[in-house]
Amino acid sequence: MIGAGVVGCAIARRFALEGARVIVIEKAADILDGASKGNSGILHTGFDAPVGSLEQRCIAEGYREYLEIRERLDLPILKTGALVLAWSDEQAARLPALIDKAHANGVDDVEPLSAAEILAREPGLSDRVRGGFHVPREYVMDPWTAPYSYLLQAIENGASFLRRAEVLDGAFDGEAWTLETSRGPVKTGTVINAAGLYGDRVDQSLLKTTSYVIRPRKGQFVVFDKAASELLSAILLPVPTEATKGIVICKTSYGNVLVGPTAEEQDSRDDASVDGDTLAALRAHGIEMLPGLAAFDVTATYAGLRPATADKDYQINDDGARRYISVGGIRSTGLSAALGIAMHVFGLYTAFGLRHRPPSDLRWPRVSPISESQERAWSQPGNDGIVCHCELVTRREIEAALCGPLAAASLAALKRRTRVTMGRCQGFYCLGELAEITAGRFDTPLATAYDRRGYDRRT
Repeated sequence: MIGAGVVGCAIARRFALEGARVIVIEKAADILDGASKGNSGILHTGFDAPVGSLEQRCIAEGYREYLEIRERLDLPILKTGALVLAWSDEQAARLPALIDKAHANGVDDVEPLSAAEILAREPGLSDRVRGGFHVPREYVMDPWTAPYSYLLQAIENGASFLRRAEVLDGAFDGEAWTLETSRGPVKTGTVINAAGLYGDRVDQSLLKTTSYVIRPRKGQFVVFDKAASELLSAILLPVPTEATKGIVICKTSYGNVLVGPTAEEQDSRDDASVDGDTLAALRAHGIEMLPGLAAFDVTATYAGLRPATADKDYQINDDGARRYISVGGIRSTGLSAALGIAMHVFGLYTAFGLRHRPPSDLRWPRVSPISESQERAWSQPGNDGIVCHCELVTRREIEAALCGPLAAASLAALKRRTRVTMGRCQGFYCLGELAEITAGRFDTPLATAYDRRGYDRRT
């Protein structure tokens, strides 16, 4: 299994639960270090997916399984619902076709709304809104805890995780693959390529051909202060276009308000930088739709890269003769579809004639909660004190995240486990204590990577 993004973590979980021996190979020091680290954190119904597409089927199955397992893994959702909003006559004219598409995709509880009905639900919206419809089962989810829990469950049910191991080459001898990695050879019966932004290059390296080409698409986001969450209750979605789902405004699982993403084509597969002009435009766009945002500060910004291709559908292909499955072109819906993609990939695998016996006693680990909808460690006794006061992260949580089979090996990884440095001060007050707690744990010590103000010395 190559790649430990959200899709790779979900696939590893499915195969481990089915009794397969799994090794996850990841070139980075942590999971979610590629495309999966930056997204909007929405559990989609797939109401606007291409009808009959593999994407739509995987979203529907992933949505169903997430709701089925979330309590056993203690995975949160905020039952916000979503409003698809038209801001022009042209957009309003497209609403009936979108509702028909939702019905064709099995999302039959959407409800058309007039502008007055929308404003009654969301009085903070600009009165420029022309109409829209309600999608009651679109929810906000925690985009980091879910994949972390998927891979942790895979490991607790027998999977292995090899980090800092870039796949360099490989060969199939008719019986098994030998993958050459930066940490030595790995032998495996089947290869599943879920390398995200580098999926086509991994195909080219191992198969000497690829059926798709990744075209990176950057999405920048601005995050408003937590107090802004009082301005809205639902996820606010634009009328999508052929190219993009458009800019969303929603609460996050961590209590903030998010505006984004943009959709910027670029050549680089690694450049997830943000720029001031784009961020200013995003902030202005959010204020135009939700005027009350003007009173609140932007406390964080980030960007994510989507592994888009020239095709609108997912690019999941199998080569039974060489026992190889490539999982590519998983764009913005990967978080929602991951569990469904995993089920689809396992079906392709069994079509190779391979069978396993599931474990008799499945383990269901529960990780420390970081969503605002859950009871967090700061409110419980024995938490060893708060380190990050902006996000109320305790020493006990930090030390727990530095241990175990998925121990955080960088500040970014620790942030995704606990929320440290995500608040208003962006680590200004807690980086010193974090450097002390994490001493000897990170590939690059905080004391050498950052100065006391939280600025990265390497840039």
